Amino acid sequence: MKIWIDISNAPHVRFFKDVIKYLEDEGEDLIVTARQFGDIHKLMEVYDIDFISVGKHGVSLYDKLKESTSRTYDLVDIISNERVDAALSKHSIELPRVAFGLGIPSLYVLDNEHALAANKLTLPLCDRIITPNIIDMWKLMKFGADPNTIIPYNGTSELMHFKSFNYNDDVFKDLNLKLEHPKTILMRPEPSLASYLDADCTKSVLSPIVDDLKDHANILILPRFKEQADIFEGIDHVTILHPPVDTSSLIKKCDLVIGAGGTMNREAAILQTPVISCYPGETLSVDQYYINNGLMYRSNNVNQVITKALEFLKNPHEKIDIKTDDLFQIIIDNLYDLGKNGK
Repeated sequence: MKIWIDISNAPHVRFFKDVIKYLEDEGEDLIVTARQFGDIHKLMEVYDIDFISVGKHGVSLYDKLKESTSRTYDLVDIISNERVDAALSKHSIELPRVAFGLGIPSLYVLDNEHALAANKLTLPLCDRIITPNIIDMWKLMKFGADPNTIIPYNGTSELMHFKSFNYNDDVFKDLNLKLEHPKTILMRPEPSLASYLDADCTKSVLSPIVDDLKDHANILILPRFKEQADIFEGIDHVTILHPPVDTSSLIKKCDLVIGAGGTMNREAAILQTPVISCYPGETLSVDQYYINNGLMYRSNNVNQVITKALEFLKNPHEKIDIKTDDLFQIIIDNLYDLGKNGK
């Protein structure tokens, strides 16, 4: 079976790496495409994934539209020459459109009901949509999703990141970190360039939090791009990490995670590292899943974040068991079913 997988964001590399390895081991013929954005290409090389680089990310609305249109055009040329049986992506805007246009059945993984533009452009075209059951199906239907295509599961997409996770207890040593405090906090700034968040890439909601906590713990900052790194440059007890790094081991090794994004926060929840979300947008349903289960604390109030952070540093929460579905198997089963049956 010939399968096309498109990767459009850095976390999606880890999401798909075990799927790609499994399909390769099964002898399937894979075409993996990836756009130039963030650390995608570096991570593809880290995980030894063969790929075709197609397109890049745009900053302004004009650039986003132009780059997406150009990428769609290039993907059509690449994929139309192949006899693809099924296509798979996670929040790729271009794959569902190209697959639909070429008559290729597509499987789409969704975990952000607030990505309005992306969801409107893709969900009506997908043959099957795998999504956490905490996301309201009616919201997806408003975007044009056929309810018969929706496959709900218990959990979130970050479960895929740990299918073959091997914890490296020496991650601090490997990164040559000079840590002066006994406690360490990992922080991730907001996704300022994302279309679903109106944010200034030269500022961060983390700045006042860093200023208050840097005297209580080592602060590790994992920026998304250079402008974010510049915000925190030269601050005492603050180390700016340069990706790619073993973020999973880093999260598990740290005493606390404070994130203004989403993926790393949910990874921390899964790894049972205390985590505080200060994401500046509306709370995502997938975050609410971990909040409901007592594995994530959320606040946009700086004083509340600092108070909770100091509390977590002193008294981490106890291990909490939650039952989730096997997302990996759900993806594999539906991909094969699509490829063999067409719908």
